[in-house]
Amino acid sequence: MPESTDHPHLTDDEKHLASLGYKQELERSWSGFSNFAISFSIISILAGCFTTFGQGFNNGGPIAISWGWPIISAFILLIGFTMSELVSAYPTSGGIYWWAAKMGGPAAGFFTGWLNLIGLIAVTASVAYGCATFIDLTLSTWSTSFADSYSLTRVFLIFVVLLALAAVLNIFSGHLMAIMNNISVWWHVAGAAVIILMLIFLPDQHQSFSYVFGERFNNSGYAEGSTSSVTYWLLVLPFGLLLTQYTITGFDASAHLSEETASASKAAAKGIWQSIFYSAIGGWILLLCFLFAVPNGADGKPDNAGVGGGGVAYIFTHAMDNKWAVVILAISAIGQFFCTTACMTSASRMTFAFSRDGAIPGSRLWQRLTANKVPGLAVLLVAVTSAIITLPALKQVNIGTEAEPLIVPVAFYAVVSVAVIGLYLAFLIPIWLRWRMGDAFVPGSWNNGAKYKWMNLIAVIEIAIISIYFILPFVPAGVPFSQDFDWKFVNYAPILTIGSLIVLAIWWQASAKKWFKGPKVTIDQAVVDAFSD
Repeated sequence: MPESTDHPHLTDDEKHLASLGYKQELERSWSGFSNFAISFSIISILAGCFTTFGQGFNNGGPIAISWGWPIISAFILLIGFTMSELVSAYPTSGGIYWWAAKMGGPAAGFFTGWLNLIGLIAVTASVAYGCATFIDLTLSTWSTSFADSYSLTRVFLIFVVLLALAAVLNIFSGHLMAIMNNISVWWHVAGAAVIILMLIFLPDQHQSFSYVFGERFNNSGYAEGSTSSVTYWLLVLPFGLLLTQYTITGFDASAHLSEETASASKAAAKGIWQSIFYSAIGGWILLLCFLFAVPNGADGKPDNAGVGGGGVAYIFTHAMDNKWAVVILAISAIGQFFCTTACMTSASRMTFAFSRDGAIPGSRLWQRLTANKVPGLAVLLVAVTSAIITLPALKQVNIGTEAEPLIVPVAFYAVVSVAVIGLYLAFLIPIWLRWRMGDAFVPGSWNNGAKYKWMNLIAVIEIAIISIYFILPFVPAGVPFSQDFDWKFVNYAPILTIGSLIVLAIWWQASAKKWFKGPKVTIDQAVVDAFSD
């Protein structure tokens, strides 16, 4: 970088941003801790570990959680390291798609940006819906009369209210979001610690190590419940890994908020990998406590059927007094709301950045900033779209019988899958492009050195594999052309994801490639040249 004598009014962050082609428009009021905090809040072990626990428990059993979580977490940490290197070199709000466009050209940037945006909106929707579910669970556990009037419509209305509240908070002030995320970190740490202590000391009995680390079962409906078949190991158990892959995602928020973060080249890089690392450790301890606290049934054996149908709430309400269960559920629900607001912040910044480069219809609207330098209309777009794509959640799906119902939130898991696929495929493209560039890549102050050669390849392979699994039907009745096929069981993640890719491909060929040339320069070219290496 040149010395500051030519432009003494610019900070080092503004100079770096200028070298990438952008003037400082957003308020740079986030500290390094705040940058870490938003990714930590979006990962949210108080959200994913609670809302998708049933996915891991029913698809594989305890081993899908006790062993699956640390193994998949290690792969995700590798992905985080590769992305930390990229954000250090290119700390812009566009983040993922900007990297792809820089290294692979406009087409790479266009498809990466849309995958990232789809994933961010889907993760906002899924977290908000999970939060609504847990608020309803908390109130239902507290009040039997409230529980008796349960309906999916009521949950959906709570979901819409949460989206509206998160939107209002986001629009009010970007700095307020930084403060909320700082508080969120301590809420997650203290809340998880309280829950862990309660699960250790309050239940009358705990399961054995052999159960937690060795028990396996198959409630998916595939392979007639077999736990030793090839289908179990290669299909059912990987479905259970959605728990980990979904929970530890959204850490690209550190990149999207980099234009609002001081010393972004180092702070955003650390924000990504540290949020993954600490969440992986905290989440594993929390999940192990869930498994050890699984209550026994009337026969004195672990009540796997009860937990499989009722999820974590069943563990809390049957392993301890209801009042303590309410406390745990409330701690989780509040943590999930913090996560919802953080997700909306990240998604709106991506919408702003992508609109700034003219890639979204109506871009002039979505890039507008309020008096507080917040992309308010982009926030509203994220909130409304999140509500629309979650409408199928109003349809109840019972994969059991009328006598023994097993209600599965297929629509929720589908939105979760869309989030995972969209985000991780968006990560894959720049990670691959960086590997392909080799030594031609100019690293920032935080980098992986020569280790990128194997790190990036492993990251690409892992993402490709999980993306295939998460578009498959979760239950046999969702398999097209099968005897028991019913549309209500369909995992509509591939319809949304593949359908979106087809639409984007047609749009690109017919129109977008003529006008989308990648990130636009929003600052005088002479300034860009002055601060470029």
